Amino acid sequence: MPNAAEIFKNKQSSILELWMKNQLADIGLRDDLMSNEDLRVQSEEMVQVLVDSLNTENITNPQSSDFDPVLEILAGISMSRARQGFSPRETGAFVLSLKEALLEILQTEMQNDPVSLYQEALKVNRLVDSFSIVTFETFIRGREEVILRQTDEIAEISTPVIRVWDGILALPIIGTLDSARTQIVMESLLQEIVETGSSIAILDISGVPAVDSLVAQHLIKAVSATRLMGAECIISGIRPEIAQTIVHLGIDLSNIVTKASLASALKFAFTTLRLEVRKKATASA
Repeated sequence: MPNAAEIFKNKQSSILELWMKNQLADIGLRDDLMSNEDLRVQSEEMVQVLVDSLNTENITNPQSSDFDPVLEILAGISMSRARQGFSPRETGAFVLSLKEALLEILQTEMQNDPVSLYQEALKVNRLVDSFSIVTFETFIRGREEVILRQTDEIAEISTPVIRVWDGILALPIIGTLDSARTQIVMESLLQEIVETGSSIAILDISGVPAVDSLVAQHLIKAVSATRLMGAECIISGIRPEIAQTIVHLGIDLSNIVTKASLASALKFAFTTLRLEVRKKATASA
């Protein structure tokens, strides 16, 4: 009676067709993220490499270096699917549906020898389950990379330094201000001060939902860093509830210029720089 490795080598095309059938029948198939043609190419490559790597000795040893090509393909597929937007379930189904195909082929070929069928099926289960673990681990790493990249992009978008006038910069802060974000704010602001030679920077906190002692300390650090660069810093967007919170917490912002609105802060900046904006008179008829 042939073993699993021999059966799979002889039934390679049958494995592929059965596996494709299983995948295409899955209600979770994401044909919006991957075409059936691309799915078939991935599946065909996987079956080819698995069958070529498999033998009677290594089928019981998932850690064998013989399976490095298999793991490399799975890692590439998992990473790619993580970046494309596949879910963990959808990615895991790719490998688990292969196991179903392999076990179905075994059952067909070894149905007259139930003892051998059971033994070979155990080997296949353990082997493919090990592949599944690698698939999930790689997928998680891929998702983490995507999340970190998106976090960096969001941080850049949410801390834009705007040059509102010659010598005047404004940085509207939206959302919670934590230590990591404060560092980004300071780096962006200081870099822009150096590049533009601006002497006034406005930190607008209208979009900050709440100010506690920690947020206030972060703001003070940003102001101090700005002053070290030779620029004056104004904090605008001090709403009544934020003012009450600051007083209640006993936070001293007396040495920092604060304004209720960005417009007020801009007006103060114009006065400091001895600039005046006038409405042009309409010419009489």
